[in-house]
Amino acid sequence: MNVAIKAYRRKLDITNGRVDLSHGAGGRAMGQLIEGIFHKAFDNEWLRAGNDQSAFSVPGGRMVMTTDGYVVSPLFFPGGNIGTLAVHGTINDVAMAGAVPLYLSASFIIEEGFPLADLERIAESMGAASREAGVPIITGDTKVVERGKADGVFISTAGVGMVPAGLDLRSDAARPGDAVIVSGSIGDHGVAVMSKRENLEFDTDIVSDSAALHGLVAAMVEAGGQHIRLMRDPTRGGIAATLNEIAHQSRLGFHIDEEAIPLKPEVAAACEFLGLDPLNVANEGKLVVVVAPEGAEALLAAMRAHPLGAEAALIGHAVADDHCFVQMATSFGGGRIVDWLSGEQLPRIC
Repeated sequence: MNVAIKAYRRKLDITNGRVDLSHGAGGRAMGQLIEGIFHKAFDNEWLRAGNDQSAFSVPGGRMVMTTDGYVVSPLFFPGGNIGTLAVHGTINDVAMAGAVPLYLSASFIIEEGFPLADLERIAESMGAASREAGVPIITGDTKVVERGKADGVFISTAGVGMVPAGLDLRSDAARPGDAVIVSGSIGDHGVAVMSKRENLEFDTDIVSDSAALHGLVAAMVEAGGQHIRLMRDPTRGGIAATLNEIAHQSRLGFHIDEEAIPLKPEVAAACEFLGLDPLNVANEGKLVVVVAPEGAEALLAAMRAHPLGAEAALIGHAVADDHCFVQMATSFGGGRIVDWLSGEQLPRIC
């Protein structure tokens, strides 16, 4: 074996090594980084081909495509990290169209000096999350920027999927009388990230709800796809932003019941301590579905039969409202307008 090949195949010093600018320069060091971390973590037939792109076959029908960027701080938090978040978040964006996710891409912008051990940990968790979901990462890119320009690592993703025949979920499809269902407890992700960021200690562990929701969505579509108007994953801005977006796009309002909204006591306590409204806090493993009233009970039962929808609850209904207000009956017997934030309650949350 000649000297050049030996140098190329030399293993990265994962334990003690750090990313430097040569890892993004297109030469031998970059090849070692991609082969030693990303190819090993994401291994599949498409990546093994070693191309700058991947060709793949898809069944006939309508396709869905999404793209997203992940800049969460801190990179590691209870229940996940930026890598699992990138996989789950991209899959969920595809799934909210009722689609079956097929393939992902991932692009990394890495700061000079970032520990290789942390990069490997992120990549391995991404590979594990994509394999568990059955949605492979089939192409990607790596760039390295100067120290201080990327805050560790940023990840950009894209995802594609196929929509079942006859299903057409649109953001303006809600109608007065429709039921609003949330798939489980809210606020877990945002509080988990904030607790880690602020080094807060709670009596019980609060972990992110980050999860791939396409299995739950498939069960929902099978049980009552003809009644589903639309689905959304309430990430940044939480339930409040999601319902306000839908209200404005469908030109109606919502009435919701605070007591019906699933919320863990420890998350509620943490939000009170931090001065946060749980309705504004990000979620990464929950969905909101608006469904025709005649299909609500069957859909709710199907959701509760799935592990990721066991705590699903009907929290309100759509109403005719030219002002497009989201109104909530509070647990104290009063009412209030649920508005979306004018700024960002929790920056760098996903």
